[in-house]
Amino acid sequence: MKALHFGAGNIGRGFIGKLLADAGIELVFADVNQAVLDALNARHEYPVHVVGENAQLETVKGVSAVNSTSEEIITLIAEVDIVTTAVGPQILERIAGSVAQGLAKRSDSGNVRPLNIIACENMVRGTSQLKQHVLKALPEQYHAWTEQHVGFVDSAVDRIVPPSEAGSSDVLEVTVETFSEWIVDKTQFKGELPDIPGMELTDNLMAFVERKLFTLNTGHAITAYLGQLAGHQTIRDAILDEKVRQVVKGAMQESGEVLIKRYGFDAAKHAAYIEKILGRFENPYLKDDVERVGRQPLRKLSAGDRLIKPTLGTLEYQLPHDNLVIGIAAAMHYRSEQDPQAQELVALLDQLGPQATLAQVSGLDANSEVVAAVVQAYDGLTAK
Repeated sequence: MKALHFGAGNIGRGFIGKLLADAGIELVFADVNQAVLDALNARHEYPVHVVGENAQLETVKGVSAVNSTSEEIITLIAEVDIVTTAVGPQILERIAGSVAQGLAKRSDSGNVRPLNIIACENMVRGTSQLKQHVLKALPEQYHAWTEQHVGFVDSAVDRIVPPSEAGSSDVLEVTVETFSEWIVDKTQFKGELPDIPGMELTDNLMAFVERKLFTLNTGHAITAYLGQLAGHQTIRDAILDEKVRQVVKGAMQESGEVLIKRYGFDAAKHAAYIEKILGRFENPYLKDDVERVGRQPLRKLSAGDRLIKPTLGTLEYQLPHDNLVIGIAAAMHYRSEQDPQAQELVALLDQLGPQATLAQVSGLDANSEVVAAVVQAYDGLTAK
């Protein structure tokens, strides 16, 4: 079995790429970072520090790399059995053209072996979105062939992969937490279901997508935003602040009540899942900066993302949302000189004020009670 993985960054190498290579699959990374590509092709292996209670150094072997803008990509897509991505939601549209060209070549060459494509991104049904970009770039004569032979498989991914240590001289070295979760929609595969250790198959993906979005992503973001306001540098420092922790845990419990109503999750098991997430935030080996975790606040305040979507769920089921409201307000206070979205948020707040800004970014009714509650919380929050 052979795989092509778009994205040789920390998540690509430390999570999805590692699982594929560990399963004995011949793996080719695609990226634009020439230093990383050269190192992968020179060494064909790289070190992964797995940190936590059972810390260990593992070596991923038997890998190679190509430039994702090269013609080699098209040939590979015509040949491989699986394509995965870890490039970031904004980049999916950029790689769709190459995927489309590869599918056309695959069809023209008569290759009818099933191909499955899995976008492993921090977004809801990212592969379905990639499919739309691919079909848009793919001549219509290939659409029926693609529907028959290519599976676009949605997934939910969860593993904290912080930036590399500044002192590391190895461009390939990556650090990951022990915990990882890769859940895929088994109903969307073409051909036989793959047997890849670490890949979990489900026929109810949205339950797991929202469990992760409403718990890990919601909690992580609120920890970052409240942590920055409280003057903390790292997620660990922030979650060890009892005032921050109380709101973060409360928000995850509020979003959890939505999940229990919507999907029938067991309340005791979900409470244990929340405690596991809080424990992951405390991991002393993951030096994750609150500014990094909080970046792209406009996306995180959009209707389908980690702050507004669970809040909409509380409105749907008439559940409490006091802590989620504080989290949304804290997100509106996020500041970063390095993040264009943070700059845009500040400009919107200066121009429109908090009420109209939140309504524009989130899609919430400007005159609703929940927006009024967020504005009140926003006015009450101040940075140290």
